[in-house]
Amino acid sequence: MNFEPRYLMKKLLILLCFILPGLVAFAQDNKGGEMADAMRSSGKIYVVIATICIIFVGLAIYLFSIDRRLKKIEKGN
Repeated sequence: MNFEPRYLMKKLLILLCFILPGLVAFAQDNKGGEMADAMRSSGKIYVVIATICIIFVGLAIYLFSIDRRLKKIEKGN
């Protein structure tokens, strides 16, 4: 058996990675999504979804433009 600190830390980290998601799942409330139901009934959920979509599309366009610029710089050098 290996008792080196690095080995023990690695085992502890792997153990935490497997145990923590289960603990978080048990800690959640089973009441449901009252806020989502209220937003859906008033029609505001569509505004939230549209805003999130606009943000993601904007980020994607920004990342593709950076990628294109970076390729131009790499070809130039």
